[in-house]
Amino acid sequence: MKSTKSNNLFIKAKKVIPGGVNSPVRAFKSVGTTPRFIERAKAAYLWDVDGNKYIDYIGSWGPMILGHSHPSILKAISEKAKLGTSFGAPTELEVKIAELITKMVPSIEMLRMVNSGTEATMSAIRLARAFTGRDKIIKFDGCYHGHADSFLIKAGSGAATFGTPDSPGVTKSTAADTLNATFNNIESVKKIIADHKSEIAAIIVEPIVGNMGCIPPKPGFLEALRAICTKQKIVLIFDEVMTGFRVSAGGAQELYGIKPDLTTLGKIIGGGLPVGAYGGKREMMEMVAPNGPMYQAGTLSGNPLAMAAGFEMLSILSKNKSIYKKIERASNQIEEGFKDNLRKLNLDFVVNRVGSMFTLFFTDKKVIDADSARSSDTKLFGPYFREMLDNGIYLPPSQFEAVFVSSAHTDEMIDKTVGANFKSLKAVLHLMK
Repeated sequence: MKSTKSNNLFIKAKKVIPGGVNSPVRAFKSVGTTPRFIERAKAAYLWDVDGNKYIDYIGSWGPMILGHSHPSILKAISEKAKLGTSFGAPTELEVKIAELITKMVPSIEMLRMVNSGTEATMSAIRLARAFTGRDKIIKFDGCYHGHADSFLIKAGSGAATFGTPDSPGVTKSTAADTLNATFNNIESVKKIIADHKSEIAAIIVEPIVGNMGCIPPKPGFLEALRAICTKQKIVLIFDEVMTGFRVSAGGAQELYGIKPDLTTLGKIIGGGLPVGAYGGKREMMEMVAPNGPMYQAGTLSGNPLAMAAGFEMLSILSKNKSIYKKIERASNQIEEGFKDNLRKLNLDFVVNRVGSMFTLFFTDKKVIDADSARSSDTKLFGPYFREMLDNGIYLPPSQFEAVFVSSAHTDEMIDKTVGANFKSLKAVLHLMK
């Protein structure tokens, strides 16, 4: 596919934007090509500035569960925009969306809107520290919770892609308060807690990891985390920025039947616009200013356009739970198609999937944590990605990201995707010889 205009724009962009992009993974560095500049999107399709058409499996990194440019969401945004784009004052929609979220996610009794997933996780950690009077947190190697200093300690996603999991600019004192456990290994958590008795304020986890590729929790792992946190008076935070309202109407916590103390949200609750939120038990959330001493604020928090898009999105999902069955069916078709291709080609690559999130790992090991994810052959992923792109399939440009399926993906699109996967794997197989 031609990419002349995209290449020219990338050259211009690199002169005025660091790396030519406003988020590192978009630079396509790890896949050995240049990014495609997108012009428009509709349903499950993207069109770039060169006129190329792609079946999209990024979905703006998760929020487009109903596909791009959904008519009722566009209508909600348009109607709200006519009344003004930002007030810096309360609106009725903020109340309505908060009420809807607390109905859909029972562990959330109160919540605060923010502008991004990073803001949500950063605020949740601050609240956990305020509530417990403790300083240290436990996160899991490979899990990504945004770019706040506390989380860029052995981070996943873009940081793992570029081989720099510890970011310069994060102070040693900040790093000392972030302790890293191994996902799916409860003994690693127990050891850290034993070594730091009465020092742990919170354990934050992606209940289904999406930022080192899709990795589900082992049976009993989340239950064990819940039990430990309850016993040790540690705040359990589920980072559901990615999984919230995607893997089920009530998120991963509904799927697995585990109630965290705090939950962070994003992606889908913005309907494609920038939004985040954190919420949980009333006794904790009452500590947030202006009710309590834990300060957090934001001029654009609860922005009316974002609230309009998010409320419409969540209303559709709450009233039409059959959407999840449709997406599960489509995702299962893709998974089985990919696995069938791997069997035909005698390849031992791994496919992990939970609901509408999945990842093809270029490794023959079972992928259950960061180390097994890093065993993936990224040198093979690059050619595979480029082949898929040339065949009109737009995947996340990193081995360490999850693919997202939407309700807009049709049987025809899925058949084309599975066919492109077979062709691309054959090309990769040729490289392996």
